[in-house]
Amino acid sequence: MRTKKEKFRITTICLMVVFLVTILITSVSNDWATILENNRQIDALSQEYQELLTEEEQLKSEVTKLQDSDYIARYAKEKYMYSSDGETIIRMD
Repeated sequence: MRTKKEKFRITTICLMVVFLVTILITSVSNDWATILENNRQIDALSQEYQELLTEEEQLKSEVTKLQDSDYIARYAKEKYMYSSDGETIIRMD
């Protein structure tokens, strides 16, 4: 038979163990939540980065094209309906 002191000691130890396990589980679950959120942010930022790289390539291509005077003249005629002397613009949509 266990004495009252032994029962108290065992109960106290069990309560401390339960308390520590609860704290550890809470801490680990918070860390996992943070890790999952960071992974979601990494995925979103990676996708945004890829979109920005694509946009950068398109802009570089546009810059290269805009350095050509023939392209600029054709672009201005099509986009802003500029015409040279003697030309008539007919827009067909």
